[in-house]
Amino acid sequence: MSALLSNPWFLFAVRVLVIFAFVMGVVMYLVWAERRGAALIQQRWGPNRVGPMGLLQPIVDVIKLAFKEEIIPDGVDRLVHFVAPGIIFTMAITALAVFPYDPRFVITDVDFGVLFVLAVAGLGTWSIMLAGWSSGSKYGLLGGTRSAAQLVSYELPIVLSVLSVVILAGSLSTQKIVEAQRNMWFVVLQLPAFLVYLIAMFAETNRLPFDFPEAEAELVAGYVTEFSSLRFAWFFAGEYANMVVASMLMTTLFFGGWLGPFKDGWWWFALKTFFFLWLFIWVRWTFPRLRYDKLMKLAWKGLLPVALINLVATAVLKVLL
Repeated sequence: MSALLSNPWFLFAVRVLVIFAFVMGVVMYLVWAERRGAALIQQRWGPNRVGPMGLLQPIVDVIKLAFKEEIIPDGVDRLVHFVAPGIIFTMAITALAVFPYDPRFVITDVDFGVLFVLAVAGLGTWSIMLAGWSSGSKYGLLGGTRSAAQLVSYELPIVLSVLSVVILAGSLSTQKIVEAQRNMWFVVLQLPAFLVYLIAMFAETNRLPFDFPEAEAELVAGYVTEFSSLRFAWFFAGEYANMVVASMLMTTLFFGGWLGPFKDGWWWFALKTFFFLWLFIWVRWTFPRLRYDKLMKLAWKGLLPVALINLVATAVLKVLL
């Protein structure tokens, strides 16, 4: 037994299973939190019938989706239509491998951790584009096209804001970035980069006020219009998993990860992550959707210049000081 507990591969598998189970639970009950949060903001009850305070509602929803009939319309590309839903969730779960949850709990610490997270997050957006193209529906195609435009527009400000943090920390390793914030969180030193990342994060995760790929007012449901049953559930879970990844990345880059005012630990990482997840919910039910031309104008004429100027200023100050 002691030999098994000291085996690095066994410990690696345990860490993977613990993180996967935790995130799956967070994703499931994030749906409940969003519905309860929306009800709180709109002064109504929300889910309150299945279990105490409706806490069993997410389980019932999963069972309902699993037993629903799956409808595949004529004219779809069956292979891509089958594969696309799994990509977005798989990429989000893969990104969890490089986050430092605790000084002693990280699945793998690689020198290019931040680059890895950005890369797999970008691949997840391809799932939406492929889903829209393969569905054979004009609503799905328009949703996928909008997703491609948002990806190109908002990836640049995100990368530039992240590079400002990387320059300060002197490393792409998520573990070293957290350690570099021991004296002061980067949200203080890199406030412009944080604000750029915060705004662009909503566009990258297709959340209000930037949910144009699935805007129900004009696109019915966009790229998920022709998906049903468990394939729809994969997209649904993927969206919330991306929210978790975006919140974890913001916690790691700007808020010191597991560092706290006293006794560092994973609970600080979790608390900060949950705060940003609530921010996702609060913003969705508070602000209206922008017009599409204003979405593009904000990215190219607003966030991109600010992120670029901040990056150049950070590099110059780093060299001088």
